Amino acid sequence: QVQLVESGGGLVQAGGSLRLSCTDSGRTFSRHAMGWFRQSPGKEREFVAGIDWSGVSTRYADSVKGRFTISRDNGKNTVYLQMNTVKPEDTAVYYCAAALGFSVTVAVPSYDYWGQGTQVTVSS
Repeated sequence: QVQLVESGGGLVQAGGSLRLSCTDSGRTFSRHAMGWFRQSPGKEREFVAGIDWSGVSTRYADSVKGRFTISRDNGKNTVYLQMNTVKPEDTAVYYCAAALGFSVTVAVPSYDYWGQGTQVTVSS
């Protein structure tokens, strides 16, 4: 059973940094590709970053490429999202998710398990 809990959200000024964490209390974390998504009011949930089971392969949305970094520590059952040079348009609720498969995927339907979300607000 996968149970995801995000942490690390908050208020940050534009140009600043924030690191989100997502920990799985289950026993199968290393078998899942992981992803970070975000959703702001009135918009659909969108892919931000993904990582395969091993941590070797990653993918990013164009809007965050070069600013955000996804990583994972399978020994700690945790996936991270390092957010640098944040912008007001990064403001959203951020969700981590676990896919059934090992490979990175960007599609929302490919993820079966979701955390409760953590709010990130970037002030200008």
